[in-house]
Amino acid sequence: MLNVFTLANGRLFQEEIDSLEALAHLQPVWVDLENPTDEEKDWVQQRFGLGIPSDAVDDDLEESARFYEEDNGELHIRSDFLIDGDDGPDGHPSRNVRVAFILREKVLFSVHAEDLPVFRLLRLRARRIPALIEDAKDVLLKLYDADAEYSADALEGIYDNLEKVSARVLTTDVNDQIAGQALTAIAREEDLNGRIRRNVMDTRRALSFMMRSRMLNAEQFEEARQILRDIDSLDSHTAFLFDKINFLMDATVGFININQNKIIKIFSVASVALLPPTLIASIYGMNFKFMPELDWAAGYPFALALMAASVAAPFIYFRRKGWLR
Repeated sequence: MLNVFTLANGRLFQEEIDSLEALAHLQPVWVDLENPTDEEKDWVQQRFGLGIPSDAVDDDLEESARFYEEDNGELHIRSDFLIDGDDGPDGHPSRNVRVAFILREKVLFSVHAEDLPVFRLLRLRARRIPALIEDAKDVLLKLYDADAEYSADALEGIYDNLEKVSARVLTTDVNDQIAGQALTAIAREEDLNGRIRRNVMDTRRALSFMMRSRMLNAEQFEEARQILRDIDSLDSHTAFLFDKINFLMDATVGFININQNKIIKIFSVASVALLPPTLIASIYGMNFKFMPELDWAAGYPFALALMAASVAAPFIYFRRKGWLR
């Protein structure tokens, strides 16, 4: 899909392009290619003279090739943007999506494999807020600003989800089923928190590269610094969430161990309680010259009563010690 954005009266206007003729007369500030076809890449090549690299959004791209400037002034930036997953059974997991940005002759080109919430948020704001964007560099800065805000919203979602897990783990009797559900939820939030941390780190690197390249004017430079300050404020939240996740993980695993110890305790008590009657039965069966019911009429009843007493005595002792609770 090829979307072209033009500026008019300080607002972005979006046009979906379906032919080279529709692209020819436009003077865009932003050209967005979402999972582009070879034909759409050819249109961009013919209209703007820009060849889209085949490995533009590859995940195995060398780190040194993520931020660089061509001799002709083209600026290339590869950034990861977060997509917060759906917790439903049919939902997609959280993930980071690679986006390739190319800034060429006052036009920003972006290439990505799927639609991103940050891009939708910027399009909505740019249509509603006048004078939000003045050039292609503003588009890139506003994308990074929206990305930091989206990451902050995702962190708030982690806070809320961990509060629900805390209520289930710390205020209820935790059985194995509840513990398993809690571990699944904790692992999901830990994965999302790690992706957010990686995402904001990548955004920080991209903004630092833009500031070092001296491509920004004074107002844009100050805006980039403000975005970096917002990102720095997120680091303490991600660190706190890591600590909270580790605490809940340890607490849940501790409850699982307690439940397992209860089961082992039952077997331990049963084995200890059954040792005396086993011993009595062994002695009773091996040390009579004649069968007791023939030689002594009370032999069987006496042995059974002795075995029952030997079982009851350990249970009474364990109960007084509180080991059966």
